[in-house]
Amino acid sequence: MIQKDIRKRWEYRWRFLHFAFLLTFSNGCSSQIRYSIQEELEAGAFVGNVARDLGFNIGKLKDRGFRVVSVSKEQLFQVNQNDGTLLVNGNIDREELCHKNSKCFINLKAVVENPLEMHHVEVEILDINDHNPSFPEKHKRLEISESTLPGTRFHLESAHDPDIGVNSLRLYRLSQSDCFKLEVKDRGEENKIPILILQTPLDREKVREHNLSLIAFDGGTPERSGILNITVIVLDNNDNTPAFDQEVYSVNLQENVAIGTFVIQVNATDPDEGSNGEVLYSFGRSSRSAVYDAFDLDVNTGKISVKGLIDFEQKQNYEIDIQASDKGQVPFTVHCTVFVKIEDLNDNAPEIDVTSLSNVIPEDARPGTVIALIGVADLDSGVNGQVVCRISANLPFELKPSSGEKFYSLVIKRSLDREATSVYNITILGKDLGTPSLSSFKTITVLVSDINDNCPEFSQNPYSVYILENNVPGASIFSVSAMDADQNENAVVSYMLGNTVADITMTSFLNINPENGNIYALKSFDFETLKSFTFQVIAKDSGAPPLSINVSVNVFILDQNDNAPVILSPLSPNGSAEAVEEIPRNVNVDYLVTKVRAYDADIGYNAWLSYSLEQITDPSLFALDRYTGQIKTIRPITEADDIEHKLIIQVKDNGNVSLSTTATILITTVENKDVLAISDLQNTAKHDDSNKLTFYLIVTLGSVSALFVLSIITLIIIQCSRPRGLASKYERDTKYVDVSGNGTLCHSIQYRAGEKRYMLVGPRMSIGSAIAPGSNGNTLRVPENGRRASGECYISQT
Repeated sequence: MIQKDIRKRWEYRWRFLHFAFLLTFSNGCSSQIRYSIQEELEAGAFVGNVARDLGFNIGKLKDRGFRVVSVSKEQLFQVNQNDGTLLVNGNIDREELCHKNSKCFINLKAVVENPLEMHHVEVEILDINDHNPSFPEKHKRLEISESTLPGTRFHLESAHDPDIGVNSLRLYRLSQSDCFKLEVKDRGEENKIPILILQTPLDREKVREHNLSLIAFDGGTPERSGILNITVIVLDNNDNTPAFDQEVYSVNLQENVAIGTFVIQVNATDPDEGSNGEVLYSFGRSSRSAVYDAFDLDVNTGKISVKGLIDFEQKQNYEIDIQASDKGQVPFTVHCTVFVKIEDLNDNAPEIDVTSLSNVIPEDARPGTVIALIGVADLDSGVNGQVVCRISANLPFELKPSSGEKFYSLVIKRSLDREATSVYNITILGKDLGTPSLSSFKTITVLVSDINDNCPEFSQNPYSVYILENNVPGASIFSVSAMDADQNENAVVSYMLGNTVADITMTSFLNINPENGNIYALKSFDFETLKSFTFQVIAKDSGAPPLSINVSVNVFILDQNDNAPVILSPLSPNGSAEAVEEIPRNVNVDYLVTKVRAYDADIGYNAWLSYSLEQITDPSLFALDRYTGQIKTIRPITEADDIEHKLIIQVKDNGNVSLSTTATILITTVENKDVLAISDLQNTAKHDDSNKLTFYLIVTLGSVSALFVLSIITLIIIQCSRPRGLASKYERDTKYVDVSGNGTLCHSIQYRAGEKRYMLVGPRMSIGSAIAPGSNGNTLRVPENGRRASGECYISQT
């Protein structure tokens, strides 16, 4: 109970010292704090408030991922994330952690995120007096010859106390004895060697055995002690003690030397003769187990050699107690100490530890963004423990030292592009400065997340589509495709119809599948009505905000042979392809009876027409030109021939599936006088019509001439009065004559007069004609007013 009260009192004192230490050094350490606690505290004992001492906001500790990471594998401490207090997590034995080192520190790292911060926390473990001094054995038997002279010294094994400072071994006390006294050789805190000195000669016949008690005390409060019971047996004979050349031997030894390597040889001599002068060597009882594991001692020669692994990182110094004993019946034993200093070699590669990592970053992250904190450590010392880290210069990342040489920040060096590289495997190479240098590496993977920074792209621009007319409504006529270099929803492309070049609403006859870009025609196209059109398709991704692009689609309607030839002449008054032709009987061979004229609304081969006789009453009298449609006589007409002849003429186009139409011509032969009468009648009518036409032509030409003269005068006046810069606005159109014709048809001349256009048709035309729409200017259509007299000319105003 008294010990518990004393222990609590010491705990309060240490906490007060700890608080005073924090007040003293808190202003000088912004990224490193230090606490001091006693060992053997119970689990849950308070160490300090890390969050408050570092200036963190207590309310945001959980959101920022506050944690404390131990550098060692054992988690001796835990942190309360609600208030930032650091607590003891398990039993802390200072002697187990730091052995006899005067200073014992446990290094921790306090880490928070958003943004990333890391601070060093050092916890000093203070020693308490929790160990009693103890001897290697509880009973010691000494055999001393009665011939031993007073003043003879007997080295005893020293006691060991794992505590340090005032709590370590301080003094020895020997029980009351008339023959012996105690002397202590002080070689430091851990090497106080008790020496038993004979004060008076021994007389075996009087006292055969002396029982002594050697008590070792430490300096703690309360003090602790350990007892060694010594039994001295008095013998005869061997009265000389071996002696070492040196009391202390020192040697330097490199770590990792081979097993069997010679270290040093100790030497002790005994002036006695025979077996009493032969010396045997052995390790003293005060030598630690580490000495027995690392070194071997030749009992006869005193040579010390390497037995096990010598590792500087585990132990830097060895203190070896060597004892030499003779072979007398009562052997004498002396001790010496061998100090072995281990020299460090660069035998440990650097260790790389990724403390915190953001392994998914958006591609629009700014240069300078920290994505990882990296710690490096090397168990070697000096330059062998100094580590330099680097990564490949080709990566868009760089390492920057943070909080000294043992920590680095991995930051973005330049802009990222997921479409170019979506995954980075970053290899961090750590290399120490030893000779030869050792290195290690660690690879971390960083994923680049997508943002919507790429527009869809069409496979072609523009598209050209060729479709046959008379297509099936509702069928797919074409498909567009666009790709987006982005990912996931940013790469999902939908399609819609855009504007057209002409003022045509596309939705009335086109539709598009928004998912796959298939375009459907809602109606059947007619080449003769619409030959081509252009519309736009818009491709839009599903990002936020969405990005879009449009493409022009040029649609060309291809002609099919879907129009049969149309007869232009001959035509009956009711519009049927029938005609009655009268010819005189005395016509010669090759007489032109009439000509069948037709046109086809199709183009190309589908509009190439050919003529053939389907039916004829007398094949020997008339012939039909296949390409011109002219009907001519192939022999003179005789009295035996019929008066009337019926010809059925087929007009056929040149399509793959040919279409045709027929015309019926009735040819009647008449006597010459009837022909003359008819001719006079026609001449009279022609003369009347010619007189009327001549009058109209004179009036028209006069009007045109007057308008032309007025236009010239007006242009001259405007030219003289307007600024020079506007001269080009009123220039006359030089392309005012258009000449076209086909076969035996007469030429037509078009010219402009003001805002009106006139067409003059030549006198050889038997039937007035106008250009048929869609016929490329090569096919003629009969005007609505029917036939005109032979040789008649007319002006068509367009």
